[in-house]
Amino acid sequence: MNQNKKSFYITTPIYYPNASLHMGHAYTNVLADILARYHRLKNEDTFFLSGTDDHSIQVAKAAEKAGMSPRDFVQEKGAEFRNLYSKLGVVVDDFIQTSDEQMHWPGAILLWQKIAENNDFEKKKYVGLYCIGCEMFKKEEELVDGKCPLHDLVPQKLEEENYFFKLSKYSKIVKEKIESNELHIVPDTRKKEILSFIEQGLEDVSFSRPKKSITWGIPVPGDPDQVMYVWCDALANYISALGYGQKDDTKFKEFWPADVHIMAKDILRFHAAIWPAMLISAGLPLPKNIVVHGMIISGGRKMSKTIGNVINPLEVVEEYGTEALRYFLAREISTFEDGDFTMERFKDAYNSGLANGLGNLSSRILTLSEKYLEKCPEIPEVSDFTEYFKFFEKFEINKAVDYVWAEIGELDKSIQETEPFKVIKVDPEKGRALISEMVLKLYRIARMLNPIMPETNTKLKQLIKDNKKPESPLFLRKD
Repeated sequence: MNQNKKSFYITTPIYYPNASLHMGHAYTNVLADILARYHRLKNEDTFFLSGTDDHSIQVAKAAEKAGMSPRDFVQEKGAEFRNLYSKLGVVVDDFIQTSDEQMHWPGAILLWQKIAENNDFEKKKYVGLYCIGCEMFKKEEELVDGKCPLHDLVPQKLEEENYFFKLSKYSKIVKEKIESNELHIVPDTRKKEILSFIEQGLEDVSFSRPKKSITWGIPVPGDPDQVMYVWCDALANYISALGYGQKDDTKFKEFWPADVHIMAKDILRFHAAIWPAMLISAGLPLPKNIVVHGMIISGGRKMSKTIGNVINPLEVVEEYGTEALRYFLAREISTFEDGDFTMERFKDAYNSGLANGLGNLSSRILTLSEKYLEKCPEIPEVSDFTEYFKFFEKFEINKAVDYVWAEIGELDKSIQETEPFKVIKVDPEKGRALISEMVLKLYRIARMLNPIMPETNTKLKQLIKDNKKPESPLFLRKD
């Protein structure tokens, strides 16, 4: 820990390891990685966390179906997630799994105890409709045609004795925290949405299940017949990964509260209503920002195996490379709205933005540089990226990428207008000056690619410094 450096802590949701890896996982983590790289670029102590939510009925069932113990199953699935991150160029500082008894359990247990000390748990019998997909009870009015609209499942009717968190007690204070932007919800449409939800009144929520119903989980402190379920287990990962509940809580003291929780809109309610109430109850600071992105659809419809419009991110990477997928997700999907991902759109963006855009521009300038300059021009140590950085500060990642490509367009236009390859034949000094200026502008573009396309950033900067044209185009055209 460097006391003189600013810290930055960003998290993704933790994912159910029984689910197949999909483009939504890729999108959330690429966005988070871009923000983490941006803050590392600013020389801030940055901590980027992701992980898996291991304790659920679905996981236990999936493990049984696979002929594996739940623990072995989640370890295998956790490795698959890490592999996806690697393929996407996503660099996490830690990958938490809630089945980790050494790292996660102490923090979840301490959080439960702090909430209990504040008299915010009530053990009671409850009859209700339970959606396994959401891991929570549903009200009749939340269902569509008798099904959970998020998971298209008919909830089970359950009668159980569980511990309920007194969420209703915190409706007013959570609302005030959001209205004042102490808990800042981005974009504003999502802030209005969650405030409208809270104004209806928050209801107490089940935080445990009987051990006879689910044996795979953290025992409730002081009541071994109950298992901590979902919220105090899963949401606690954001602090347990930092050492909350451990003897050494140095990271927790440095990085909490989180600067950014980034997530899709379907889990906003859990993070903007339940989670802040839990933290307030436990006497802990609230996260600073909840950044909510839209959902990825395909052909105007939700991705579904039944429809046949599912696009596997690993298959896209295998054919087009990591950088191409990162580019498309960062630029072609609006950060705060639902975005359409089809292979037709992807190929069009690949050809226009990468192969015929950045790739062609780089090849033209580096060819001129290698032919007419003896060495790379002297590169300024400091450049002004204020305008560019503003987009990251507002979490507008797609606009940040648009800014870079506007610079690419301007540089391409400059080549066409000045024609340095003609000028150098009649005025060598002026021609070399034009080429040198273009090389420096290309280097500036390469620097801006650092958080978005890190491999291209490194490769392009090295080519410029070596004063060499690429042996093959940076992006091969794919039809």
